[in-house]
Amino acid sequence: MSQRRGFIKKGLLAAASPLISASLIAEPEQQAIKAKKQHWIWINPNQKEDLAEIKKQFSAFKEAGIGGILFEADSEKHFREAKKLGLEAHRWNWTMNRGDKKLLQDHPEWYAISRDGKSCATHPPYVGYYRWLCPSKPEVLEFLMAEADQILSKDYVDGLHLDYIRFCDVVLPLNLWKQYNVDQRTELPEYDFCYCETCRSTFKAQTGKDPLDFKFPDEALSWRLFRYEAINRVVNQLATVAKKHNKWITAAVFPTPEVARRNVRQDWTNWDLNAVFPMIYHGFYQEGVQWIGDAVKEGVHFLHGKFPIYAGLFIPDFNNNMEDLEKGIRNAMNNGAAGISIFGSATPEVLNVLKSTL
Repeated sequence: MSQRRGFIKKGLLAAASPLISASLIAEPEQQAIKAKKQHWIWINPNQKEDLAEIKKQFSAFKEAGIGGILFEADSEKHFREAKKLGLEAHRWNWTMNRGDKKLLQDHPEWYAISRDGKSCATHPPYVGYYRWLCPSKPEVLEFLMAEADQILSKDYVDGLHLDYIRFCDVVLPLNLWKQYNVDQRTELPEYDFCYCETCRSTFKAQTGKDPLDFKFPDEALSWRLFRYEAINRVVNQLATVAKKHNKWITAAVFPTPEVARRNVRQDWTNWDLNAVFPMIYHGFYQEGVQWIGDAVKEGVHFLHGKFPIYAGLFIPDFNNNMEDLEKGIRNAMNNGAAGISIFGSATPEVLNVLKSTL
């Protein structure tokens, strides 16, 4: 299990399908019309599996209505086997959260700085692998675009799936406050990013103000907007790379537009994507399965048909209750989701529920 999903276990968090146009950014109305109702799954490919095991697993996915796989690691044999079976094979890639040893060693200056002056390169918040890049630095954008180009240049990769495409969590889901011994009714400086010299000087040039001078930075609307737009710029530039390759770009995002903006400075309704995967992990927010539909409804409302939603569901949140899982999926789809994406064990029982909902 990846570190990303290991953190989830602890509580916190991370080419078109056969019947969807392969062009990158279609007109909003066309995107909505062409969105195939299908399911997806996030997996980390097991390099020890042989082709027979891979084929058996992926065949079961396809029979259950899963049309696309989001692979956390590059494994040519897994990607190609998925494509042989008519499944989409997308590379699921960490974007702003980068604990790469070489990157930390070579470019510690690229990392975000908290309001209390600590760098993610040396003082990661919450957990040791939370190492956030600053989206305002031109060098970071150049690095990410080159990486996207390298990933999408591979003929067996159908698209790029962005994860951790945001700032660090300034507010955790309510269910995690006790676990991390925090009270985040106000935004705490050690989790509030980014206050590096690049961000401060750029913002000051635009507004005449230094964000460190704000008495209540969580109420400074222009400073909040500045950070939304910093991530928007990264995503939309990465979208141009995907367009060059005529391949899809998608993203895993926080569950609703409002939660995403407030908790992690993520403005995903203004991104140039082919589809979005909101992580509607209801247990993290102490909500019931009905909230899955509410979250989808909010996203659909603000997207206005720009691109489809595939609702991300965290299987452990359902506590092996297949009736609740089916309710959650139907709540999502009845409120406008084109399908769902699952993270967790794809047991035969889970796959049977998926199959029954398409």
